Amino acid sequence: MLEKVSAQNIKELRSKTGAGIMDCKKALEASNGEIELAIENLRKKGLASADKKSSRIATEGLIDAYIHSGNRLGVIVELNCETDFVARQPKFHALAKNIAMQLAACQEVRYISMSDIPSEFISKERHIESQKEDLFNKPQDVKEKILEGRMQKRLQAVTLMNQSFIKNPEVSIEELIKEHIALLGENIKIRRFQRFMLGEGLEKKSDDFAEEVSKMIYNN
Repeated sequence: MLEKVSAQNIKELRSKTGAGIMDCKKALEASNGEIELAIENLRKKGLASADKKSSRIATEGLIDAYIHSGNRLGVIVELNCETDFVARQPKFHALAKNIAMQLAACQEVRYISMSDIPSEFISKERHIESQKEDLFNKPQDVKEKILEGRMQKRLQAVTLMNQSFIKNPEVSIEELIKEHIALLGENIKIRRFQRFMLGEGLEKKSDDFAEEVSKMIYNN
């Protein structure tokens, strides 16, 4: 272990990770001054404590947006952290952009996590699943088991944290957030999002040319 690490190395590591000064110093000492190894050590340490940080208040952050090519679909997302320092970090900005892009790609997603799903939605979906014909002749215990499996799958499909990250399907969005908590050393929360689709909710005029010609002929 190094007895002393340079202030420059500490500054570089802090700039890359957003971790605290003492955490950076200890990580560099443990990695014999190797920056990349220190980053990996910080990540591992942070992943182990990410759940503990999840209860900490996060009121800083940023609002970012992703507009899909063609300008017909856009997403705005608010991503929170604990300090303005982390909010300015490139890794935090990139995370916000990736989250917005994920939401644009996963249009079935309505909620951030399972705890955000209203009981009314769960009841409605359960009723729909329970009325499917393939369950009618099943024994009650078998029916309940199938129903629970389908409901779990359905609820996961509408929650952001359960989605596979589009840039790395082996990682879920929840795991992606935890990795950034580890790297940046602060609690990170996706607070809210809004998806916009061009013309959504508008009644679109649909002209049938053949029908219009027919009306013109018979009305004359």
